Amino acid sequence: MYTHRRDKTAQDARSARTHKQDNARNEAPRDDASRERAPEAGDAQPELPQALAAQANLTQGRIMQLPLFPLKNVVLFPGMVLPLHIFELRYREMIGKCIDEKLPFGVVLIRAGEEVGDAATPCTVGTAARITRVDRLDNGHMNITTVGTKRFRVLELDTRSNSYLSATVRPLPFINGSTKAAEDLAHKVRPRIIEYVELLSEASKHKLKLDRLPEDPMTLAFLVGIAMQVTPEDKQKLLERVGVPQMLSWSLHLLSREILFTRHMVETQPEILSMNSGPTGYIFPN
Repeated sequence: MYTHRRDKTAQDARSARTHKQDNARNEAPRDDASRERAPEAGDAQPELPQALAAQANLTQGRIMQLPLFPLKNVVLFPGMVLPLHIFELRYREMIGKCIDEKLPFGVVLIRAGEEVGDAATPCTVGTAARITRVDRLDNGHMNITTVGTKRFRVLELDTRSNSYLSATVRPLPFINGSTKAAEDLAHKVRPRIIEYVELLSEASKHKLKLDRLPEDPMTLAFLVGIAMQVTPEDKQKLLERVGVPQMLSWSLHLLSREILFTRHMVETQPEILSMNSGPTGYIFPN
């Protein structure tokens, strides 16, 4: 249900740094004039491949152009795995470009309009998605698997440049994830999400497995957003919270509400079943 990806190149990066430091020790001292200077504003910058440039823009907070995939009932969180079936021509074009050029695209909740047909009006906060798997079908459709990466804010929509919707966006990082407030709220959220999942298991008559809860407050906030069976509007409010403490505070509110509702449903299930057991099928017994 939830995937949290770590940078698998961390070990290589550490090895590279060690190798670079060893080489530096063996170099002969150079005078100031020959030392490499830091690049200045007027210097020409090396060109990056488009995929690396897009990732750098998201990571470093730069404004960028991003194709958008509006969805009616889905709010994507960082680390969330999202499978999609691509069948509309405009989105086949968009996803094809993202696949060929290894580009991300933005997933946004629809505020007004529909997924199919005329361009919908999306919410202004969404999450970038990276394509991890592609299955091409004989009819031109595609089944793709994506994972959420970075949150962004839409600055300006573009409905004219392409057949699909795109936008000028700015990355919107989550703040205060390592504060005492975040840690304290995470401590309150953990037992509530466990209680909520246990009640869901009882209500559905299926054992729902929750993996070990993350220690990191920000990752915990993402997990709660993914796991809760609430409306897309509630999830969107969670995604739009400015920082991790605010996300966890809203999560506590949602969990408290959903626990009350689910417990009531579990407690009244036998009564409702007995009311629905009449031989004619009416809601009251005959």
